[in-house]
Amino acid sequence: MSVSDPIIEQRPLQVDPAHPNLSALDPVLARIYAARGIDDPEQLGRRLQELLPDSQMKGVPAAVERLLVAFEQRQKILIVGDFDCDGATSTSVAVLGLRMLGVAEVDYLVPNRFEYGYGLSPEIVEVAAKSQPDLVITVDNGISSIEGVARAKALGIDVIVTDHHLAGAELPEACAIVNPNQPGCDFIAKSTCGVGVIFYVLIALRRALNERGWFNGQPPNLAALLDLVALGTVADVVPLERNNRALVWQGLQRIRAGQARPGLLALIEVSGRRRDRIVASDLGFAIAPRLNAAGRLEDMSIGIECLLEENYDRALSMARELDELNRERRGIEQEMQQQALELLGQLSLNDQELPFGLCLYDEYWHQGVIGILASRIKERVHRPVIAFAPGDEGEIKGSARSINGFHIRDGLDAVAARHPGLLKKFGGHAMAAGLTIAADDLAAFSDAFDAEVRRQLNAEDLTQRILTDGELPETAFSMELAEALRNAGPWGHQFPEPLFEGRFHLLQQRIVGQRHLKLVVMPEGGTLALDAIAFNVDTLVWPDESVQKVRLVYRLDVNEFRGQRSLQLMVDWIGTD
Repeated sequence: MSVSDPIIEQRPLQVDPAHPNLSALDPVLARIYAARGIDDPEQLGRRLQELLPDSQMKGVPAAVERLLVAFEQRQKILIVGDFDCDGATSTSVAVLGLRMLGVAEVDYLVPNRFEYGYGLSPEIVEVAAKSQPDLVITVDNGISSIEGVARAKALGIDVIVTDHHLAGAELPEACAIVNPNQPGCDFIAKSTCGVGVIFYVLIALRRALNERGWFNGQPPNLAALLDLVALGTVADVVPLERNNRALVWQGLQRIRAGQARPGLLALIEVSGRRRDRIVASDLGFAIAPRLNAAGRLEDMSIGIECLLEENYDRALSMARELDELNRERRGIEQEMQQQALELLGQLSLNDQELPFGLCLYDEYWHQGVIGILASRIKERVHRPVIAFAPGDEGEIKGSARSINGFHIRDGLDAVAARHPGLLKKFGGHAMAAGLTIAADDLAAFSDAFDAEVRRQLNAEDLTQRILTDGELPETAFSMELAEALRNAGPWGHQFPEPLFEGRFHLLQQRIVGQRHLKLVVMPEGGTLALDAIAFNVDTLVWPDESVQKVRLVYRLDVNEFRGQRSLQLMVDWIGTD
């Protein structure tokens, strides 16, 4: 199998970088903002008062009305969450927020993905009913739980659905549905994730309670939950449009000041990050995987308990357990990735002959890790990928990851419409989805999925394009600019971290830590030797040392080692030119 080199292009400017409001900034930073449509730093939207009003989110008034009844009648509330980081933070924010507002009885339940699957299923309702709740609130799930909500209703349990996933043709008959992506919702920040949605519900509930004199004029400060809101928002890789940037920025400021949950501070410690220098990418690449590992391999309850824990020492013990689970997850993932690459190699196909929509299956693959596997393979072959693992008797479960231009959930919907009965169930959003099919239908589904991708994409769409912020002059390689870029975000999906490209002389290369490529490079035509590192690259660029020049796509970063800080290039792509 061969994979074509990507096309590397400079990100086009959306506004004039010479705009007067950008004139006081470093020219590189001004260009970066201009390429992201920002002609005034005020547009970054970092202040809480700039958040969109909750009144625009459909379902909030109905949810608040039902919650007021629960408060007045001292009813028991059960949160039903999801088993990823957004689900864990959503569950924690719901439990903590309701406790702050004065709920006497609030507990949570997260379905074990291997026993019950995703969402408020009828089976998980039966489990929930054992604790005799008066009200169930779903977080980060529920919009597709038609049968589960109906079962709860039959048992006399009211349900409030809070979710952000795309709605199907039918909505559950809940007493309230809060979801910015449901039909008829005018809330413009459609990218708000599960933890953001429940946070908005809590804000509206606090205001309603305060108007009724519930707090004697001293309402609790729900901003104390923003560290978890920031973590869940970054972890779910939702677009960091202006509203989400405000949530993430405010959460980061609280973390840096040490005003975060003990469990989150403990996770930062075990991940080797510095709390006072935390950035959004640390949440996404260091903290979230440790929480996700619990849901992938065991039960997300340990992750939620870590976030709920008030005692730092106990939280640290749980964080270390999560860290160990993450190490185990990485080992499983690496083995599965190697098997997947071998499977592709056995096909003796080049990238022109690969299916447009690629399906992979192995009877020994782990259900909890196929999502990461699909993502890794997608990055290599740049096409929609679905990785399958064994499910219940006679079934296999798939996790799908897509590329720009192909909405994976809608694509699965189209396959289901053209081939009734082929998909047992599915759900998701533009870039990620989950599905279940009969094991015997894998070949038929693979063909149908490939045909649907071919209907929407052409061969040119499968050529990866990397958008960069251009080349840097040698004078720009400085700690000052690297620090400025760290603090200029928060960066994330659809508000990407600055990425640069350039040609360099390759002075040194070696493998460190068995899996990372350490380089020393010099800008072409320059005199400055720079350290660079490419993670998860376990071979030398060219072992025969015949190549003396390389082309890099990289980010500027500050490396901290044994108290010393130095400039370092974080390499995203490396090739010759």
